[in-house]
Amino acid sequence: MSLRPLVTALLLGLPTMTAAAPLAYPPTATVTQSDDWHGTAVADPYRWLEGDVRSQAPVADWVAAQNRVTQAYLATLPGRDAIKARLTQLFDYERVTLPVSRGARTFYRRNSGLQNQSVLYVREGDAAPRVLIDPNGWAKDGATALAEWAPSNDGRYIAYAVQDGGTDWRTIKVLDVASGQPLADDLDWVKFSGIAWNADSSGFFYSRHPADPKGKDFVSAVYNHDVWFHRVGTAQSADVKLFASTGNPGYYNQATSSDDGRWLVIRSSTGSDDSYEIRVADTRSAAPKLITLVPDRKADWRFAGAEGDTLYFVTNDGAPRYRVVAFSGVGSGAPRLTTIVGEGPDTLTGAHIIGTHLIVTALQDARSDVRRYTLTGKAEGKVALPGLGTASGFDGVPGSATAYYSFTSYNAPATIYRYDAASNTSTVYAAPKVAFDPANYVVEQRFFTSKDGTKVPMFIAYKKGLTTPAPTLMYGYGGFNINVLPAFQVDALAWMEMGGIYAEVTLRGGGEYGAQWHDAGRRLKKQNVFDDFIAGGEYLIGSGLTPRGGLAIQGGSNGGLLVGAVVNQRPDLFAAALPAVGVMDMLRFPLFTEGRTWTDDYGDPADAVQFRNLYGYSPYHNIRGGRDYPAILVTTADTDDRVVPGHSFKYTAALQAAQIGDKPHLIRIETRAGHGSGKPTSKQIDEITDLWSFIGYWTGLTRK
Repeated sequence: MSLRPLVTALLLGLPTMTAAAPLAYPPTATVTQSDDWHGTAVADPYRWLEGDVRSQAPVADWVAAQNRVTQAYLATLPGRDAIKARLTQLFDYERVTLPVSRGARTFYRRNSGLQNQSVLYVREGDAAPRVLIDPNGWAKDGATALAEWAPSNDGRYIAYAVQDGGTDWRTIKVLDVASGQPLADDLDWVKFSGIAWNADSSGFFYSRHPADPKGKDFVSAVYNHDVWFHRVGTAQSADVKLFASTGNPGYYNQATSSDDGRWLVIRSSTGSDDSYEIRVADTRSAAPKLITLVPDRKADWRFAGAEGDTLYFVTNDGAPRYRVVAFSGVGSGAPRLTTIVGEGPDTLTGAHIIGTHLIVTALQDARSDVRRYTLTGKAEGKVALPGLGTASGFDGVPGSATAYYSFTSYNAPATIYRYDAASNTSTVYAAPKVAFDPANYVVEQRFFTSKDGTKVPMFIAYKKGLTTPAPTLMYGYGGFNINVLPAFQVDALAWMEMGGIYAEVTLRGGGEYGAQWHDAGRRLKKQNVFDDFIAGGEYLIGSGLTPRGGLAIQGGSNGGLLVGAVVNQRPDLFAAALPAVGVMDMLRFPLFTEGRTWTDDYGDPADAVQFRNLYGYSPYHNIRGGRDYPAILVTTADTDDRVVPGHSFKYTAALQAAQIGDKPHLIRIETRAGHGSGKPTSKQIDEITDLWSFIGYWTGLTRK
């Protein structure tokens, strides 16, 4: 796709900035607040910004003032109209999710392109698909979304969750598929819940917190996340509590079920540490009884499916890069554990039973490889993939050898494939038509050396024929055993089309190379993650790909912490930084919403040794004057109840008060948006326009 429209717009005299003048930031009041942390006095002058923006007027006024300054500044940047126009074109393509087949019906979500929210469709046999649930009329601003959903095993009902304004809280409803009419079932106080139907489709299991007479608080910590059973057609007050973590009110208990609904599986953990207790129950019983398969939280256990009374899991128990195991004889009450696929050099990420075959997904240097086995573990070759990228899905159609999976890469929007396990063949089920030619883009993987000598991978994507060095956007996450894998993103494609390089670093702290890779980047070893990211930036510049003064960095949530930390440590390395919804106060994070669960990855500041480590890199506490910082645009949202916006508010206030140079240090605060999920397409386009205008200017990409 030609860059001519963008280049023409820039040459026609759009506003440019020849010099960066100091901004007049809104005044931020300070308070005399100091806390004693293990004998160390720590000041917290912006403590008042932790308040809920919805209910505390001073915080709301501060937010409004900051947004006015930020939007006024962004309006002066060159190329904004051209960037937004092109983003709108790039977003305007059909997106279809993986189909789910139950009974004679197949369900999937589809976005025609610029719809704010995707629509749920149902297809019956060979009939034309029909709209089942369209959330686009639920809110004028498009910010009320269809979240989790699951059809009953006979396809008669859909249970679905409604997410309003980006919050993690949900309301679960039930819809009759034949009539398309919702039932009276409304389940409230739901958060971080699956929807697991029982065998006869009379009801489902879900997770919820107790009702609080004070209402939903978007700041305070919540406890007692229990598993309940809801029978279709009854009131929530009649629901039956199946499981609660007695003695561990901070645990999260999530329910899932086998494809046929027979087996219920409950995974219990602190929420973010990837070590679980496992309990199962046969839902064919009128009063299902839980059987404990894994009594202690010592390893990760991922349910892979069931065949009769044999249950399959992928686990890192005794295998840092995971193995596939089976508990046989579960129905007898005396289950036996055997290894089906042993640990190998690559990290196994999941397994699925499709007909009489076991499909195992693995990572080879952070890119997908898919293997086939019999249910007893005999190797049967591989599933052919179309290139370097990420394959996901493979959930089977009950009673058949059919499954669906998607494949994506930085230059390839997700294509849905129908897979026949009997013949080991894939056929295209849904392929998007896009406003660019994927063949015009290059995707590479390179390796560089981090500070301690560790080899670290990096994916690099750019448009063919690009002349280097070129302005570069480097993204990272590095935490919680989460894999950052090649995937198509409209914003990254737009950056490449504008003439930039897009890079993603496979940081320690993730799970791409198994448990040891994760452990090497958490708790007292968190600095390794920052060192990896800094070394990645040095590699990009040192290799000639990126000019000095042309490197921007981006990360969200734990990645926002990453960006904040490395900017403090190496402000000279970066031209611009985009920390999104970041964890910025590493001493008070356990006090809010789900923050207590993150101590497994970060460490607990209540411990003296861990406090010193956390205090040493906390973005909020380590802003140092006397050095020129890069241009920074912080982003968060008023209803983010995952990483509360007070983190970003306090961090921004500290940036603006410090003597760190004249480049802008701004914050963009979205309204009726949370941690990211459910954000309408229109708001995504507006936000990316702001971000790319900002870093485009400060890396030199859009300067005249």
